[in-house]
Amino acid sequence: ARPARAMAGAALPGRFPGSTASHQGLLAPLALPALLLLIFLNPASAVATPGARKAVADLTWKWKGFDIRYQRAGEGNDGPSVVLVHGFGGNADHWRQNTPVLADAGLRPYAIDLLGYGYSSKPAPGSFPHACGEVRRGEAVQGTDRHPLGSGYSFHTWADQLLAFLDEVVQDPRGTAFVCNSVGSVAALQAALDGRPGAVRGCFLLDPSLRMLHVRRQSPLQVPLTSALQTVLRETPLGQAFFNQVAKPDTVKAVLKQAYHREERVTDELVECILRPGLEPGAARVFLDFISYSGGPLPEDLLARLDTPVWIGWGEEDPWEPIAQGRAYADHPCVRRFIALPRVGHCPMDEAPELLNPLILEFVQEVFKEGEGA
Repeated sequence: ARPARAMAGAALPGRFPGSTASHQGLLAPLALPALLLLIFLNPASAVATPGARKAVADLTWKWKGFDIRYQRAGEGNDGPSVVLVHGFGGNADHWRQNTPVLADAGLRPYAIDLLGYGYSSKPAPGSFPHACGEVRRGEAVQGTDRHPLGSGYSFHTWADQLLAFLDEVVQDPRGTAFVCNSVGSVAALQAALDGRPGAVRGCFLLDPSLRMLHVRRQSPLQVPLTSALQTVLRETPLGQAFFNQVAKPDTVKAVLKQAYHREERVTDELVECILRPGLEPGAARVFLDFISYSGGPLPEDLLARLDTPVWIGWGEEDPWEPIAQGRAYADHPCVRRFIALPRVGHCPMDEAPELLNPLILEFVQEVFKEGEGA
């Protein structure tokens, strides 16, 4: 495999041939509530790139009896397919500045809401063993790779959802590329590892989650303190009260201004876009369940086992997932490029679409060319 190549950015405008159109570790248990808020409120955008010409359709797909919301653009295009995967607390609207632009370049882009997020169904944790990825895998998932509560909201479940989406909705025999942000990156890597050969042509990870609440990331002193606070938030009225207090416009805007290096990108419209799906019935209990997900695979576990080509883009100003801690991912043989993104925070696809969209086009073109043996 080729070594990872560090880049400051790249551009590859135009259409595809043949197309017809940090947070750091916990220092004290009292720091956790603020940290959890930061993790949950990943920014979303409600504003499409000016001049984008392709309409974005908002659709619903049935998976395991649940409604899964997704967006599609570029109907009639015959360029490569790409699925955009949001981070924790996010939804398909994170990609509103990317989806129409990728379609205009000839791709077939889809953006999906993972089970429990956005406008997809939000069943109660533990109530859907028929769709639980860990149940399906049985003893193949052991130890800290399992959700400590067995709730069903896990990277294995979301990987199954993504692979079913490729088979039932995208239906591209050439395979599909993933572009994903934050914890969505872990779900996509798990899907790439579990999928049939050629199903996933490549993964472009944007500020992938370091998963600092994972038990393997915490010190022995932190584990019981974190677990106790997670239990209190999950199993007492304090958790819902905390969620209600932070899910307010002024609080959300303040958090967004920490996530975004370019504060001018944080608008009232953006804040509304986050609050609306975040207040859907069941959203609070999914949030409280995920903050208790101190198990599951870590990115380095999956990268070490993966042959699928991976690119990583990382905002140099990301306050939640520091780039200095993520640079070691470039050492994995599957990682073709590690791209430092200057003056960008945690969600570069929304904060700097003028930088990311050309990179996504280049990534898709390269992984499909590589897969053809060219």
